[in-house]
Amino acid sequence: MTFKSGFVGIIGKPNAGKSTLLNTIMKEKIAIATNKAQTTRNTIRAIKTTDDYQIIFVDTPGIHQAKHELGRQMNKQAFTTISGVDLVYYIIDGTKRFDDDDRKILRAIKNANVPIFLLVNKLDLLNESERYDSLLQWEKSKDFAEIIPISALKEKNIVELLAITLNYLKDGIMYYPTDQKIDYPESFLISEVIREKVLTYTNQEIPHSVAVIVEKLLFKNDVMIINTVIYVERESQKAIILGKNGSMIKRISSKAREELAFRFKSKIYLDIFVRVEKDWRNKVKQLKDLGYLQEKD
Repeated sequence: MTFKSGFVGIIGKPNAGKSTLLNTIMKEKIAIATNKAQTTRNTIRAIKTTDDYQIIFVDTPGIHQAKHELGRQMNKQAFTTISGVDLVYYIIDGTKRFDDDDRKILRAIKNANVPIFLLVNKLDLLNESERYDSLLQWEKSKDFAEIIPISALKEKNIVELLAITLNYLKDGIMYYPTDQKIDYPESFLISEVIREKVLTYTNQEIPHSVAVIVEKLLFKNDVMIINTVIYVERESQKAIILGKNGSMIKRISSKAREELAFRFKSKIYLDIFVRVEKDWRNKVKQLKDLGYLQEKD
């Protein structure tokens, strides 16, 4: 068998299971994944390398009806990704019906002129009859090179998915060193870990209004020193994140520090400041500082 390589874009609506699929494929936590919609905001590259292949998976933000500049930039990131890959995984929630949003996404990704796999996810939540009905509605379509039912969470059909993917990739080169699994800076990983803890431990008011930026990152005496800022849009949201007598921010800090220590194999000093920046999701400077703003064409 010759060595194969290529780029696979993972596209879908919020909560379809894109990040869960990526983590399952990589067999470790690469992208944060919560039950909150639009958890992924940036394009994330994960590199899976074996003796026979190297596949670069590009996880993208969930495509949705944008209500602010942040949402528009997230959609732009997702669609821009399509133009630079060899194959697209369009992952959908198998418990939901095909709708107008799916039609719009399909029209956009078909323009990429690359093979499109439809991954019908979450079929473990359906009984046999429901699974049949879910797959039937998609099998009538001629838009897909493959239609593959999966459960990203239960790891169903993932091995088969990778085997089929290799059939569509060409003989290639090694794009990354064999031991590299991610292509993003340490500061991004830190901000994502902290944001995940905020999403996990706070209520529904917070998720779409919070962002995290790393202001300082350095090593001193074998300790990783990290200073970060959590941005919110209202004083009431700041109060929620701080919690009574600082209880919530202590919990967020503790859980984030624990995960970061495991990931970096280092002692962690973590300082988190919560700042109110009204309507930051519509401010170009803030979006640029936070890494959400795409360059103008």
